[in-house]
Amino acid sequence: MPGPLAGIRVLELGQLIAAPFAARLMAEFGAEVIKVEAPEDGDPLRKWRKLHNGTSLWWYLQSRNKKSIAVDLKAPDGAAVVKALAASADVVIENFRPGGLEKLGLGWEQLSAVNPNLVMVRISGYGQTGPYRDRPGFGAIGEAMGGIRYTTGDPDSPPARVGISIGDTLASLHGVIGALMAVLRVKTGQGRGQVVDVSLVESVFNVMESLVPEYDLLGEVRTRTGGALPGITPSNTYPTCDGGYVVIAGNSDPIFRRLMAAIGRPDLGADPDLRSNDGRTARAAMLDEVIAGWSRTKTVTEALAILDAAEVPAGRIYSVADIVADPHYAARDMILTAELPDGTPVKMPGIVPKLSETPGEVRWSGPALGAHTDAVLSELGFDEPAIAALRQAGAVA
Repeated sequence: MPGPLAGIRVLELGQLIAAPFAARLMAEFGAEVIKVEAPEDGDPLRKWRKLHNGTSLWWYLQSRNKKSIAVDLKAPDGAAVVKALAASADVVIENFRPGGLEKLGLGWEQLSAVNPNLVMVRISGYGQTGPYRDRPGFGAIGEAMGGIRYTTGDPDSPPARVGISIGDTLASLHGVIGALMAVLRVKTGQGRGQVVDVSLVESVFNVMESLVPEYDLLGEVRTRTGGALPGITPSNTYPTCDGGYVVIAGNSDPIFRRLMAAIGRPDLGADPDLRSNDGRTARAAMLDEVIAGWSRTKTVTEALAILDAAEVPAGRIYSVADIVADPHYAARDMILTAELPDGTPVKMPGIVPKLSETPGEVRWSGPALGAHTDAVLSELGFDEPAIAALRQAGAVA
């Protein structure tokens, strides 16, 4: 069955993480994604992190279901190819620094002129406007300026990073949301195309909960609190006797009472001062000490069995080995086996979200550089001599 985005053509003019991840999500749900890469080396992600036969395993995941066309955007003939692709596209996703595509003659004014219904998702460090627009910005900078790094880590340690490029990923998700809203408007006849302006900084800032009003009205500066959720009590990471940890979220009123009964402290569950979250937060240190005192007498498995029986949300902290071996991940098709171009089978993450009638699928892993150049150009009306001439001139590969 075709995916929900079948019939939508996406032109990806991006590299590394933010724009490519957004395009990958759309490709998984049926969009035709044509990724434009520079001849010779292609997307630098092809060489990032761990390699298999010279190509990044991250690349094979990030570029699954995409078509790769190698085009020199600096060559006039190459830019003409991109304009021809944009003329038939529904969405362009790019993550150049603001003004970068304009210098190549491929900015919004030029592309919307050939396709007024085009939606252009522009992902950059600081956005297309403002005093910082021209600064280079990677996900790490977005995380720093967006507020998440100030709140990540232990109180007595320097600000830490999440173990993945979360700033880029959040920008990707906002880009997809914006693209779908804008495309829906076009497809339902409510208007023409538009620019979706996504900032790495703002994408991080957007998920920072009540950070600003707490500061404005209360003077509260949220900072690093380790594994705890400040102001939501009890919710923390607790040690076990076998050297492990369990995350326990006993912060709703009935769950708190069940948690206290499970750890042998029903007196605290019945304490009227601890009946609601504000009262518990005032005594958070005491509650954490009580819970940790209990957890230190249990193994991870023992603690989780007791908490599960009491219907208290709790869990172990998973490594990738735990994830791959977990039966729930398997039952939800969240660990798939894909095939690399050389025939090597490899496990990869499944697809999120789960659509009941039109689920996403993996049709192929990340392609070789320029694997679809000829096919895509043929669809645009270029014949073999014309393609050969473009290749001879170095405009495509």
